[in-house]
Amino acid sequence: MLTLSGKHINLRPLEPEDLDFIYDIENNEDLWELSSTQTPYSRFLIQQYLENAHRDIYEVKQLRLVIESKEGESLGLIDIFDFDPQHRRAAIGILIVDQENRGKGFGAEALQLLCDYAFERLKLHQVFANVAADNLKSQKLFTQRGFEKIGVKKDWNLVNGTYKDEFLYQLLNNVY
Repeated sequence: MLTLSGKHINLRPLEPEDLDFIYDIENNEDLWELSSTQTPYSRFLIQQYLENAHRDIYEVKQLRLVIESKEGESLGLIDIFDFDPQHRRAAIGILIVDQENRGKGFGAEALQLLCDYAFERLKLHQVFANVAADNLKSQKLFTQRGFEKIGVKKDWNLVNGTYKDEFLYQLLNNVY
């Protein structure tokens, strides 16, 4: 798993022991805007999800990994989704859960590891991310990793009665 191992973090597959971690994230209403979630998830549904998390990315078109410190602390999640092997592209989403762990480089390292994996292992031509116009930290993260803002989706998301723009960021891999 050297591909998913960095200097300060590892990206690892979901485990049954992640139930409480995933449950807390999926049911944190402050995070629902990031995933367009509208309803809470039961422990039963999350357990079923974890039981199927081993399925192949080519089958389920997504891959969720835990961002874990070298000391074994779960810091967040990073996802490949909307995986399209025919056109060799996929979306990326990232979350560092606790405020005290943000801004320490964990997200940047995780994003770099995942992009390397997507380009080198999955042979993708491009990855992209959808970022809320008011999420300046995520915009900075993706820009610093070489992503280019290529579009604005006007009034894309309705959040607490207000429409918000969303930016589309893209990173092309010209090697594969």
